[in-house]
Amino acid sequence: MEGLLIDISYSGVEEEIVVMIPQGYIDATTVSSIEEKLDEQLAKNKYKFIVDLKNTNYVNSSGWGAFMRDLKKMRDNNGDLVITNMSPEVYIVYDTMDLSNILKSFDTFEEALSNFK
Repeated sequence: MEGLLIDISYSGVEEEIVVMIPQGYIDATTVSSIEEKLDEQLAKNKYKFIVDLKNTNYVNSSGWGAFMRDLKKMRDNNGDLVITNMSPEVYIVYDTMDLSNILKSFDTFEEALSNFK
């Protein structure tokens, strides 16, 4: 989809952690790509996600909604979705929407990875 590329890799001893690195912007026109990738991984019984936003320059409310959509399912299966490497522009929306009570965020990938140990 134009405006968003998504790289998927795995981390952890048994590659149980999905590392999603979107590149571009996440808004109403590109959010379906995020939802599709999340659905593919959940169908593989993957419930631990690190979304690394180092290459993402914008996330609007529909993007944040996509990240939260399956949180209950993830957490019910001993998983979670955490965010790392937000740019100041992305962080402003995250903070304005007061998402820190719902989605954990970390400054570095290593910190996000440690969350699952």
